[in-house]
Order: sequence, then C-alpha cells, then structure tokens
Amino acid sequence: MQPPRICVVGAGRWGHNHIRTLAGLGHLAGVVDRDRSMLESIRSDYPDIELFEHLGQALEASFDGFTVATPSETHAATAREILKAGKPVLVEKPLALSSVEARELCRLAEARGVGLMVGHVLLFHPAVRRIKELIDSGKIGRLEYLYSNRLNLGTVRTEENILWSFAPHDVSIFEMLTGAMPEEVVSRGAAFLQPGIHDSTMTVLTYPGNVIGHIFVSWLHPFKEHRLVVIGSRGMLSYEDSSEAKELLFYEKGIDWVKGEPIKREGPTEIVPYERSLPLTEELRYFAGNLGGAMEICDGESAVRVLEVLEMASRSLLEGEPVRAGAVSAPAPAGAGFFVHPTSVVDENVTIGEGTKIWHFSHVQSGSTIGSGCTLGQNVNVGNNVSIGNHVKIQNNVSVYEGVTLEDYVFCGPSMVFTNILDPRSKYPQRGASFYIHTLVGEGATLGANCTIVCGNRIGRHAFVAAGAVVTREVPDFALVAGVPACRIGWACECGEVLPAFESSSMTCPRCGKRYSLDEKQDRLTQDV
Repeated sequence: MQPPRICVVGAGRWGHNHIRTLAGLGHLAGVVDRDRSMLESIRSDYPDIELFEHLGQALEASFDGFTVATPSETHAATAREILKAGKPVLVEKPLALSSVEARELCRLAEARGVGLMVGHVLLFHPAVRRIKELIDSGKIGRLEYLYSNRLNLGTVRTEENILWSFAPHDVSIFEMLTGAMPEEVVSRGAAFLQPGIHDSTMTVLTYPGNVIGHIFVSWLHPFKEHRLVVIGSRGMLSYEDSSEAKELLFYEKGIDWVKGEPIKREGPTEIVPYERSLPLTEELRYFAGNLGGAMEICDGESAVRVLEVLEMASRSLLEGEPVRAGAVSAPAPAGAGFFVHPTSVVDENVTIGEGTKIWHFSHVQSGSTIGSGCTLGQNVNVGNNVSIGNHVKIQNNVSVYEGVTLEDYVFCGPSMVFTNILDPRSKYPQRGASFYIHTLVGEGATLGANCTIVCGNRIGRHAFVAAGAVVTREVPDFALVAGVPACRIGWACECGEVLPAFESSSMTCPRCGKRYSLDEKQDRLTQDV
C-alpha cells in the first residue's frame, strides 16, 4: 500500500522543518511557495516531488493531505481553501487570528467530512505526554499548581505581542494536563521596545478545583529557558526543555500537616525515563496516520479553546482586570472577509475592505470607510466619516480624526498625531464638519513615529515625514522633512530610498531604478514616466 502523499504549503523556516520531517517519514510529495528561487532550491534536494507557486494548482493534484506553515495572518484563508477542496489539513498555530474564525473552520471541516488539525507541537513532546501519564496515574497526588516559562532574547515581533507569539504552546499544554478550560484569567505585562506591544507577560489561570497555572513569557531575557513545573499534593515534576540533559525529574517533596502544623517533606529526587523522540516527527506521523479519520489530538476544537484563552488574557492585559470565561466575543461576522480582534469595536455604518485587519482595543466610528488590505495596530481610533484607502498601515496608538483622509499605501508610525482644529479650547468646543479642517495625506506617504501633522496641511504623494517632526505647512510630493517645525532636508524615492544630492536636474534611484526630475525654482520633484 502506497504511503500517504502530503503537500507542504509554505517553505519558510518552519515550513522547511515540515519538508525535511515528512521526507524522512516517506510522506513528502509536494511543496507550494510563491518564491520561485525557493522552489528551485527545494527541487535540488527533493527532485521527485511536485512543486507549485499557487495553492490552487496543488489542490488539483492527487495529494492525500496538506500541512500549512505560512505567516499567521494567512492561516485561516489557506486552511479554508484546502478544506473546501475536501482535503485534510494540519495548520501551524494559531489556526486563525480569532476564535470566531477558528470555529468557522471547524464547521467547514465537519461539513466536508475531512480532518482539521492544528500544530500545537508540544502536545506531542514525549516528556509532556509522560507528565500527563504521571498525573493521571496519581504519581503526584492531587494536581494543585502548574508553572511554565518560555524565555529568550528575541525573536521580537512587530504586530503580535509576546503573549500571542510564545504563550500558545503553554496554554495548550495546560489544557491537556488539567483537562479543562480556565474559569478566570489575569494577565499583566510591560511594553519596552514598541508602544502597545508587550515584551513580557505573566498570566495567571484559575482552573476548576482551584488548580492554578502561571505562564511567564518574555523575549527580553539574557538566556533561553523553557521550563515546566507541575505541583501535586504528593510530589512535584520538573522538565527543562532548554537544558542539554532534558531530564524529567520527580521530587518526592511537599507539605504535610502534622498535629495542625505544616511540616516540609523532603524525599528523594527521581529521574523519570521517557522516550526521546522529536515532537514534530511524532506530530506529522500522527497526522499522516489519521488522514481518513478523526484528529483526536490537536483538533480544530482544541485550537478554538486555546484562542479563547489568549483572547481572555489579551483583554485582561490591556484592561488591567480579571476576565471570566465567556466574557470575550468577536464583533466581526463570520465570513466577513476582514478581521476584527475581539477587544475592538466597530460601530454601525462602517465599510471595511477585504483582507483588512483591526487589532487589539481599536475603535472605528460610524461613517468611516477603510479599504482592503489595511492593518490597524493596537489602540487605533478612527473618527467619524474618515476615509482610509487601500493597503494603509496604521501602527499602535494613533487617532485618525474626522477630517483626515488617507490615500492608498499610507504608513502611519506608532503614536503619530493628527489634529483637526487649529485653536482647540475645552471651554469652547468646536465639533462637527463645519469646524474641522481637512487634512489630505497623499498616496504612499510615510508619517514617522511620534510626528505631528497640524491640520490643513497636505502631505504630498510618497512624502517622508521623519520621526518626531511637526508639520506646519504643506509637504511636497517626494519631500523628506524633519525637525520642529518640519523643513525639507532632502527627497525620497517612491520606494522609500533617500535620494542622494542632485548633481543635475535628473536622478535615478539607486535601489529601484525609478527616475526623477528636479525643478529647483519651484522646489518640486516629479517622477519620470
């Protein structure tokens, strides 16, 4: 009988691990990646497999299943396309960017009668599975407390915080060990490198029966440490995955009550044997062996539960309050074509384009229009009747007030400021369109972090406003401005490259090759067609 033929979608860093592992298991049959040079490199290593630049081409071939190792924001759409084609799929974590979207995928998998699995790879770690066996056997007595840390220096993300980047592994492990969802989640943390993106968090999870879990994650730590500690009434377990020995230890320690007094019990420490195998190998072997049946480990429903816990933790982190189970719900309707984080609010009479993502604790007010392919970071406020074009990126802590228009491909850096009134007074409010002064930001312009755009001043196409600048007059197309007040200090290409000093009336961008002409009398730069 021929072994199952599996195709890998995404040949990046983790996708290469899928490719290598499936090849070793004898299941690698195809790879999908948009990078043609990457495919050529894969062809030299695996000449007998099929290669595709587009997923649709691979779905027409005779594969038995797919694994998805693409960027997180593409997981749901890629999985949806594979499930609609009636093929089993394993999707790297997270399955989707919200629990609502993940539930939709579960419903689709059930309707098509195909398996859906998520890559919570540590549930296949032999040491973690051995810990589960020891808990179930009563080795440590009654489960009381779990502690996990996942610490390292990097890799720092620019959109997702440390909680969403590192903690999904630990949330999935805690669910497996407790067999339950937390009743309450409290999360605290700090953002040092980027406003609104937490670099370190401590999350406390309360499970039924007063079982407590702590998850400490950070990408600002001097050394790598992945440690799991499990405390029971009769003993304790410890496993450090980042150590060379990778020993699973049982401590016969605890507290006994003797004549009403707490007495420390100090027994021997035991090294617990467990099978030494690679978690990813076990995960992919399980997937390949269950293509025709139910995925009982790491199924779609388990992915939903992990996302629900992360949503609870995110809300607690940003609101500073405990969050009870069932308190988070996503406002974006299923199948809407855009993503709205559950902590964000979108008012009525708002238009949002396909592929747009609105992250934590943002607010889009009535009458606003947001184009397709946009990204709004954490704590972004879009005022009434604001018009935002396609493929606009607005970083954390930015308010786009009524009267501001952003054309296509505008970039707004973290904590930059728009105004819409020149002489505001709290005692004499000026509200409504008749008071607001219009500000237009031209196509492709970049507004650096913490800069201020005083209302009524047009920002030209592909202009570049430096971080911290205060714009008090019109900025020409392609102008590079800096300072307080902002003054032109040079010119920038459409691609963002700062153009060298002009030696003649024309210039070619050294990065992309676009040509420009300079009119020194009018201080104007134009792009040659």
